[in-house]
Amino acid sequence: MNTRFRRTALTVAAAAVLPLALSACSDNGKDSASSDKGKSSAAASDTATDSATTGSGDMAGADQPFGPGCATVPKNGAGSFDGMAKDPVATAASNNPALSTLVTAVKKAGLVDTLNTAQDITVFAPTNDAFAKIPKATLDKVLADKAQLTKILTYHVVGQKLAPKDLESGSYATLEKSKLATAGSGESYTVDDASKVVCGNVKTANANVYIVDTVLMPKS
Repeated sequence: MNTRFRRTALTVAAAAVLPLALSACSDNGKDSASSDKGKSSAAASDTATDSATTGSGDMAGADQPFGPGCATVPKNGAGSFDGMAKDPVATAASNNPALSTLVTAVKKAGLVDTLNTAQDITVFAPTNDAFAKIPKATLDKVLADKAQLTKILTYHVVGQKLAPKDLESGSYATLEKSKLATAGSGESYTVDDASKVVCGNVKTANANVYIVDTVLMPKS
């Protein structure tokens, strides 16, 4: 009788404890699921934030200067990208050490005011190294011939602002009256199949500038 009573008591106790245990497990499961869900939501939020940040960064960089030659542009001051954006193109070029020969040529041709007052133009600006490719005797002769010099320099100027995408495949009238041709994609472009853009999409107050590694010559 005592043995049967003890068994009955144990059975009743077990029956009472089991629902409590199951309830506790259920609550822990909910807490765990809730915690995991919270972690997943936080991770998703972080990922979305990262994506948004990356996206906005890509958009911010999409209209910036590009190319290996951009490394030679001063980081600060009037000759920097920010500085050049505030000045008209001839003045901006005069503040860039890599374009000093071009500036000398522009002054000799009397084109400073012409370039500074023109609106919405594109200038393909040869570097000092580009001019150095021309034999000194030939360059000195051109610099001394104002008419020829003007012809060459105005061939480097297009009467509209060209974005990088416009350079992918195009033919554009220059101030010299003949046309130059552009080709390329991404950050690699050429002008007249010979001159490479080494620093593109440089903004000045009145022009887009593409710094090139070879002086362009008019067809005629």
